[in-house]
Amino acid sequence: MISPELLAILVCPVCKGDLRHDSARQRLDCHSCRLSYKIEDDIPIMLPEEAERLGEPASGGSGTQGGRNQEDRKG
Repeated sequence: MISPELLAILVCPVCKGDLRHDSARQRLDCHSCRLSYKIEDDIPIMLPEEAERLGEPASGGSGTQGGRNQEDRKG
């Protein structure tokens, strides 16, 4: 699990926009530039060349609205 402190300071390396933590997919999503960064072994891979475009089949393309570093929760 990524620490809340780390999640609070991470921003998109491309646009410096807010990231949304998708804990189910183990991804950090930037809805401003539509990129999704994977998390491997609790380490975010924040390299633009490793990011996937949101909406492409490999990334799952949730298309949900974003908020700064918030996990998906229902209720």
